[in-house]
Amino acid sequence: MTQYAPNPPQAPAKPSNGLGLTGFVIGLVGLVLSFIPLIGVVAWPLVILGIIFSAIGISKAAKGRATNKGMAITGLVVSIVGLVVCVLWAAVWTKAADDINEEANREAVIVYEITGDAANVDVTYTTFSNENADTKDEKVATLPWSKEVRAKGYVKEGQVIVTTGEQGGSVTCKITVDGKEIESNTATGPFEMATCDSI
Repeated sequence: MTQYAPNPPQAPAKPSNGLGLTGFVIGLVGLVLSFIPLIGVVAWPLVILGIIFSAIGISKAAKGRATNKGMAITGLVVSIVGLVVCVLWAAVWTKAADDINEEANREAVIVYEITGDAANVDVTYTTFSNENADTKDEKVATLPWSKEVRAKGYVKEGQVIVTTGEQGGSVTCKITVDGKEIESNTATGPFEMATCDSI
């Protein structure tokens, strides 16, 4: 009679901890990168993959096929925190872009004013809007004098220069932008110059 040796007991399957570990590492790297402006763009896919891998790792641990449930949970947490940071950065950049566009489309009111007792003065005023500069000259017989212009774009600046004639006298220039006085200067005597700008 032939006797058969009993089959040796099978060794338990090795725990499948790879996905939980991967989720933790990727999530941690994504979290660190998410705090860095501009470079944090690469954090988006990392934290999303970290969430996916960590969630799978938790599921495997719950089924007894992995032993690193704590690490997988940590990976899920750091990935979610990294995702929140990425979302906040996206909101900040979107708000900044909206503010820039709004400022570019906003129209500024620039007012040039000249007062004093000088006669026959030369007035030169320049309005800067983005890369454009619009310069105009006027011969003004009597003061006061004022001019209102509107500027649109990222750059909205102005400059006014007043020069007295040979008879002298005093002149005061003033420049305001959107109702706020930016600069005021006075010159006295023949062929003297007063300059005001908002730059």
